[in-house]
Amino acid sequence: MNVKLTDKDKISVTNPDELYEIMRQILFRDNKIDREKEHFWMIGLNMANTIVYIELVSMGSVKASQAEPMNVYRVAVLKGVTSVIAVHNHPSGNLTPSEADKDTTDRLIQVGKILDIKFLDHFIISAEKYISFLDIGLMAQLEKSLKYVVPYKIEEIIRKQEMEIRLGKEKADKLKETTNQLKESAKEFKETAKIEKSLRIEFEMTVISNLLKQKMTIEQIAVILNLTTKEVEQVTKKIKS
Repeated sequence: MNVKLTDKDKISVTNPDELYEIMRQILFRDNKIDREKEHFWMIGLNMANTIVYIELVSMGSVKASQAEPMNVYRVAVLKGVTSVIAVHNHPSGNLTPSEADKDTTDRLIQVGKILDIKFLDHFIISAEKYISFLDIGLMAQLEKSLKYVVPYKIEEIIRKQEMEIRLGKEKADKLKETTNQLKESAKEFKETAKIEKSLRIEFEMTVISNLLKQKMTIEQIAVILNLTTKEVEQVTKKIKS
């Protein structure tokens, strides 16, 4: 879900305190019940480090939220941003990164490298304070991790799929412009949503298809893409049908 930004929010990110204040205000837009759940946001930045968008990727329980690479980077690819920052809250107020937080960050760093989108930082916030993985040295540590590094050939394949998505986005933009001229706003919204869904499905199917050609098992693909084996099997059936 895209978060509506004010002019004050569209800042050039140079000061983590300013970024935290924006995210704290966004968190407080939710009602009290939702504030007690974990939220996971992605912030997209352009080459000037100016905020292009803030996307609520998921909202989970009081203990966890889901951050799958496909969902995290989908908007980043479609909007053509050059870097991203992850932000999530800990309703408990304890800002110590969990092993799951580190693992998620590790995975997103590697997927960002494949897509040529720089994963700059990961903030954990509460109502009163925050921590930055960059500031406490965790980003440097996770940058050296080899846990989710994929073979070079697979990286090339995924880069190719990313280019196809970008080309698809250009076609979608032309279609959107045409529908605007015809003043069919209702049809435009429906068609754009359909195209984005189609692009995401095509992205999943193409990437998984190429990984299968590399003789990777369904379990290995599930680990790389942070999907369940059942989800990978469902996509595999679509590919074979």
